[in-house]
Amino acid sequence: MDIGTLRGLGTILVFVAFIGVVLWAYSSKRKKSFDEAANLPFADEPDAKKRDEEASRSKK
Repeated sequence: MDIGTLRGLGTILVFVAFIGVVLWAYSSKRKKSFDEAANLPFADEPDAKKRDEEASRSKK
């Protein structure tokens, strides 16, 4: 095995990891947790619960 082969295998490994992360990030199973994480900056606002309830009602 020469250095070119090792670099090629490393590239393939990183590419497979990248595809795995992309599939994980765009998985529909993760949407709810990502939506919750996106709203975390607003969690300490007094009317955050009210807005979250309204948003959950409008999605249904």
